[in-house]
Amino acid sequence: MTTLMVQGTTSDAGKSTLVAGLCRCLMRRGVSVAPFKPQNMALNSAVTPEGGEIGRAQALQAQACGLQAHTDMNPVLLKPTTDTGAQVIIHGKALLNMDARQFHNYKAVAMSAVLESHGRLAEAYELVVVEGAGSPAEINLRDRDIANMGFAEAVDCPVIIVADIDRGGVFAHLVGTLALLSQSEQDRVIGFVINRFRGDISLLDPGLKWLEERTAKPVLGVLPFLHGLHLDAEDALPLEENQGAPASQADRFRVCVPALPRISNHTDFDPLRIHPQIDFRFVGPHESIPSADLIILPGSKSVRQDLAWLRAQGWDKAIERHLRYGGKVLGICGGFQMLGQKIVDENGLEGQPGASDGLGFLDCETHLFSEKVLTQRKGRLSMTDAAVSGYEIHVGRTQGPGLDRPLIYSAEGDDGAISLDEQVIGTYWHGLFEQAEALSAILHWAGLRTDIASDYASIREAQLTRLADTLEQHIDIVKLQNEVQRFASERSAVMR
Repeated sequence: MTTLMVQGTTSDAGKSTLVAGLCRCLMRRGVSVAPFKPQNMALNSAVTPEGGEIGRAQALQAQACGLQAHTDMNPVLLKPTTDTGAQVIIHGKALLNMDARQFHNYKAVAMSAVLESHGRLAEAYELVVVEGAGSPAEINLRDRDIANMGFAEAVDCPVIIVADIDRGGVFAHLVGTLALLSQSEQDRVIGFVINRFRGDISLLDPGLKWLEERTAKPVLGVLPFLHGLHLDAEDALPLEENQGAPASQADRFRVCVPALPRISNHTDFDPLRIHPQIDFRFVGPHESIPSADLIILPGSKSVRQDLAWLRAQGWDKAIERHLRYGGKVLGICGGFQMLGQKIVDENGLEGQPGASDGLGFLDCETHLFSEKVLTQRKGRLSMTDAAVSGYEIHVGRTQGPGLDRPLIYSAEGDDGAISLDEQVIGTYWHGLFEQAEALSAILHWAGLRTDIASDYASIREAQLTRLADTLEQHIDIVKLQNEVQRFASERSAVMR
């Protein structure tokens, strides 16, 4: 048995976290293990060393395994461009945009890519731990499913179902999900995991006993609610903010980011969210734009449409006022493009063809081309010579006199721009804040004079260790391995 799949009763039930934790547990036990997600729909993505694009969660899971990320770990990635359409990325490369019905008809082709990638991982590793998408009980999506039971049936692997008790109704979620599966799908479910439990576990025991008797499936573990657990989000904006040790409100450095409708790679801001000296907040639609020391315009999958949204919310006027009072502004990727004079999309790559005036704070303009830039980068900040690394994911090419004052020097080509008054900077590089030296330099530029050094790479690694330690304590790993082995033995007997 080379494959184990984790599915969930709902989105955000804990699939990504459980897969990351199991990968780290198994890696520590000497198992050669790799993560896999057949199909992901997310605007948080990562660039692999070979220059492909995969879901951010799979890059984190690769780190949990002690591996570099690879496009085989997420062969199908959908990046929504509208409520009904998405850019389709196969084996790390963008193919074209499709609406939901077009992609549904494309699934047979996508499944070939999924099975091809899984086959390579299964040959290279002792175990592949697979993350499902959404819920297997979404019966409207069962036809040609490649993300949940459709994949599990195709490769004939066992499945764990995880549910979030913090949402309420956990037993209904689990029993209802199981009831909506076919008999062959039910037979491959080897057990349940209950996630985010708070309170006295003895009060839950009668329910666990009932669940096992009702379904004839074991509860493999009950995971506690891990307060302050901070791992890269798969897609949704985080609910908890300011996770660092609290400073007095008067001392906190204020950073705000507009929550664009198509915000991408908001994980860029995780190091800021947990920084003990920063009051960080995403500002949503119709919310009052707060006063801040630093405003950051994030990446976007639909830059011109999100720029129009910014103007409708009054951000253009708020940024002008912010700059008049001496505040600083940073744009990352799509946010960098917005800070220029113009954004031109002649071929309609991100919506209707046309051009939009930018915010005009940097002397440059952007043209969108079909070929996407996907690369990992290293360089040094021009303002302090601090080392910085990151990655680029964009279709725009930006040119103009403003680029004569780059933000980053790099052997592969300089990047970004600094305004003449040094109040506004822009860059295409994601991951800018993950190195302590670069983070300190940018915060110092923005006005935080005595910041606490924060090494986000070490923090992420510590969080993975904490997660694995928790799983070792609350999931019976031996029982899980026995259930996997039992499933393998039974399938082998059927085949004979």
